[in-house]
Amino acid sequence: MRIPGWLFIVGVLAAIGVTALCSVASFAGARQVALDAGAAGIEVASFADYFRSQPTPLPTDLPLAVEPTVAVEPTSETANNSSATEEASALAGPTPTLDPLADYQWDDPRQVRILLLAIDQRTGVVDDEKYFRTDTMMVVNIDPVRETIGILSIPRDLWVDIPDGGPAARINTANARGDSNGYPGGGPALAMETVQNNLGLRVDHFLLVNFDVFITAANLLAPNGVEICVSEVIDDPDYPDAGYGTIHVHFDPGCQRLDAEKLLQYARTRATQGADFDRARRQQEVLTAMKEELTSLEGIGNLIAQAPSLWDELSDSFKTDLALDEIISLGTLVQRIPRESIRSGVIDNLYVTFGTSATGEQVLFPNYNAIRGLVQQVFSPPDADMTQAELRTRAQAENTTIAVFNNTEVAGLAGQTRDWLVGKGISVDTVGNTAEITSSQTVIRDYGSHVWTARYLASVMGLPSDRIQPGADGLIADGVAVIAGSDMQSLIAGG
Repeated sequence: MRIPGWLFIVGVLAAIGVTALCSVASFAGARQVALDAGAAGIEVASFADYFRSQPTPLPTDLPLAVEPTVAVEPTSETANNSSATEEASALAGPTPTLDPLADYQWDDPRQVRILLLAIDQRTGVVDDEKYFRTDTMMVVNIDPVRETIGILSIPRDLWVDIPDGGPAARINTANARGDSNGYPGGGPALAMETVQNNLGLRVDHFLLVNFDVFITAANLLAPNGVEICVSEVIDDPDYPDAGYGTIHVHFDPGCQRLDAEKLLQYARTRATQGADFDRARRQQEVLTAMKEELTSLEGIGNLIAQAPSLWDELSDSFKTDLALDEIISLGTLVQRIPRESIRSGVIDNLYVTFGTSATGEQVLFPNYNAIRGLVQQVFSPPDADMTQAELRTRAQAENTTIAVFNNTEVAGLAGQTRDWLVGKGISVDTVGNTAEITSSQTVIRDYGSHVWTARYLASVMGLPSDRIQPGADGLIADGVAVIAGSDMQSLIAGG
């Protein structure tokens, strides 16, 4: 069996429908499977063979892999024996293939950030709109030095200044305004500049897709569906259908395999208490599930079988300023990054204020100080290489108050947590109960700018950095609070 070298590129493009992160990860998986296949006797074509086969050649200045030929020297005994020669050839096995991606290495040590934009557009659907708002916005940050990936989801109702000379608006309008007003670089360029100017995030590249990419990739690569574990009842009687009408969608709790349309509905619906914020988390959940599906043995088999269809059907459904060799090189970088080094965050209710614009729109006003802390936490955690002793020294310099609040039905848990922290050498000034008990997991809330105290507490308690939140509920006026949740007793028992 001969696998075309351009399969590796198609692997990337297929998963673009989920996100660039997912695309690069699936590409890396396809690369490894191809290498394993070569070792097992399956010939893998080089990029050179693919380029030569195209009626419209791709750029020819890219380094091409070379396929060496291994010859079998006939012995004197077999020189005149055709059957023996055939036997020797069979024993020699198929022609081995070098790694076709060996020359594609990402050698820039700087972080690279990609703005992912998804628009509500489908090929073949009659649409009066020529310019599209973005339904989804994410920033993916890849750090080649630390070998980490960060994903930040941006709510579409975030009220920001659009740097085109026009009025403030929801951030999801930037793409449509850029396209309609002839902004240099079009909608994606204006969207990139809007993110940079408002969130203080440098953005290097963009990737814009429509829903055809998602549906096609999921249908072809996961024909049996993708497993998702739904955590709550989701009932949406007003879900927007493919023709811009509405349909009724429903999900019951539990693990289940969703086909492409249901998977898209799960990722897009806002019919839960957290609305857009919950949707952002579900989208990140779908990304992870798609990545696992694509890198499974069956998923790679589907990728190989469906590669030509993917190439033909997806070529008109995405737009990016990333060059082909950059996509491939990013794939070789992401291959080295373990799953535990991927961080994610959502600009949710903890980082915004709900309000009404001057024109009467219900929007989200950003809390820029809190968002800056989230960006640092997701993209460049400052304590990644710091010892607990170094964190303690910085926390002591902040000299702020620490409070503990019980967020469970367990009587006296706040006092137990205080005593445990005191035993760790941490002074606690106040204990109490939260106004509303939710029994969620333990979190640390920073009411002010006490980042080192919050991070030191997280380190002592063994909590991940995403358990640190900005304080927005008024429990205390200033300082840091430990909100003891359902896992607090196990934390105490374990430490």
